[in-house]
Amino acid sequence: MINCDTVIIGAGPVGLFQVFELGLLGLDAHVIDAVPHAGGQCVELYPDKPIYDIPALPVCSGRELIERLQQQIRPFAPQFHLGHTVTSLQRMDNGRFHLQTSGGLAFDAGVVIIAGGLGAFAPRTLDLPEAAPLVGRTLHYKVTQPALCDDQDIVIAGGGDAALDWALALVERVRSLVLVHRSSSFRAAPASVARMQALCDEGRMQFCEGDIVGLETAAGALSQVRVRTRSGMVQRIEASHLLVFWGLHPALGPIADWGLALERQQLVVDPSTLQTSVPGIFAVGDINTYPGKKKLILSGFHETALCAFAAHAHLHPGDKVNLQYTTTSPALQRRLGVRDAKGADVVAQPPSRVEASAA
Repeated sequence: MINCDTVIIGAGPVGLFQVFELGLLGLDAHVIDAVPHAGGQCVELYPDKPIYDIPALPVCSGRELIERLQQQIRPFAPQFHLGHTVTSLQRMDNGRFHLQTSGGLAFDAGVVIIAGGLGAFAPRTLDLPEAAPLVGRTLHYKVTQPALCDDQDIVIAGGGDAALDWALALVERVRSLVLVHRSSSFRAAPASVARMQALCDEGRMQFCEGDIVGLETAAGALSQVRVRTRSGMVQRIEASHLLVFWGLHPALGPIADWGLALERQQLVVDPSTLQTSVPGIFAVGDINTYPGKKKLILSGFHETALCAFAAHAHLHPGDKVNLQYTTTSPALQRRLGVRDAKGADVVAQPPSRVEASAA
């Protein structure tokens, strides 16, 4: 049993900054996330896309933002439990919470903060009976080893940023590349679309407008992709690997069964405290809703500050916490590790501890 002040469910940007705000108030945090790495939507959906609305950062990628946040929270030594899904959450008689994860971990936490973004993500899959045996071998919903595509015949399905980005990234490495999309309208960045069209004009890749209706296999591996074109004809495209990027669909998963008030699959919270309908359980970021809610990373960062003070009040009722500033407060500077107990400057900071699991 892991005993702690707070458990944060979700290691996206808002969940990471929640660690920081809790740490300033002297509260420890354990962070649980279902995926084997921190980052949430920033890493899953747009790791290399530029973000322009983070204060004091004119531009940074999703991956860079996560790296900066991880560096910022190191003084508080958060413990990460990655590759774990919270399967059960129960309020105990003493008001604390018992959590169980898919990896067999158990927590006794005073406060639970849900920072699950849009929920758990799963790829939109190819609904064909012959698809399932090929997944992870020659049919992929996520690229983890680009080298598998070297000198191969590749078909990429999709019309969003992921499909176009991978088409442009792989075109120099493959033997042939065909992009398949149901229409000639794309949801990707205009510059990426223009580059793809130029490559098609140069004969370095092809675009096929239509729907995938079947797969052909040979010796248990993909050999052809059948596409019904706009004319109604079925075209067979030679393919060693099929990459499908039809986006991700979010789902609340087990959170929906925890008895928390919901509105359109989002957790209803008090905007002044970010507390849900259950005292001691809070929600920050895209997973919550309240009047005037704006789904911005910036808004989520603001919510973490309010949530931290409310969490402290829940854990220590009656204790008054004065608002302090990192620029002037010796106590906060000691917690940040930039000054020691004698007021001297400190350079070294403790690393965060990360526990990864294949659960």
